[in-house]
Amino acid sequence: MSTLSNNAIQILKDRYLIKDKEGKLIETPEQMFKRVAKFVASCENEKSALYEKKFHSLISNLKFLPNSPTLMNAGCKNGQLSACFVLPIRDSLDSIFTSLKNTALIHQSGGGTGFNFSKLRPKNDLVSSKSGTSSGPVAFMKIYDTATDYVKQGGKRRGANMGILNIDHPDIEEFISSKSNKKSIENFNISVGINDAFMNAVNNDLDWQLINPRTKKVAKTLAAQLLWRLIIKKAWRTGDPGLVFLDTINKSNPTPNLGRIETTNPCG
Repeated sequence: MSTLSNNAIQILKDRYLIKDKEGKLIETPEQMFKRVAKFVASCENEKSALYEKKFHSLISNLKFLPNSPTLMNAGCKNGQLSACFVLPIRDSLDSIFTSLKNTALIHQSGGGTGFNFSKLRPKNDLVSSKSGTSSGPVAFMKIYDTATDYVKQGGKRRGANMGILNIDHPDIEEFISSKSNKKSIENFNISVGINDAFMNAVNNDLDWQLINPRTKKVAKTLAAQLLWRLIIKKAWRTGDPGLVFLDTINKSNPTPNLGRIETTNPCG
């Protein structure tokens, strides 16, 4: 086994090695490598012992390391090994809060989550059931952000989220500026969902229409370059928002029959 640095050993103790109910370590780094190798190789049936040995050699010599949920959860009860999930958010409280519940469960098991909030009606739009008005995507993102604060990934670290809003949503200006206050939406990376039509409008100094996703009607028209400059200004100041080129991604979508790709995981 390769020698681990003191820093690496401390991180393993804090986040990855198994503890008992009193929080005392009951696993060494070598035992963790054996646990992970045995569990991952168990699907190989009659060849499991062979692949367990090979995989153990790879990870214990640090030639390859699996993701954090695998190191945390492999071989443990109800352990899941995936790091990245995307959840749908439709324009209803039932969908919003069902996905919020699922987000909490995913974070609890060590995964991160990505969302596209573009199907939500804009801020101050009509809510028919009570003749009230909508809070808008950014307000619901703040609810997700607060919930993330209180649910640690795998019980060991805060959850991570990706939030995307498409460039033609009426609340896009609020979204672009939503992390200007560095203490706002701290548990999200945010990215603007860009399409080819918008980039063409920027290149040719054209107007750009913001479309209400509920009514499909134009809510506002403004210069595409105005939005582009706002993105640049905020990204330069705080690092957010990023850009996700959705048309480009979908040109290489390996499963187009399942629908368009709308968002990414937190590291996307």
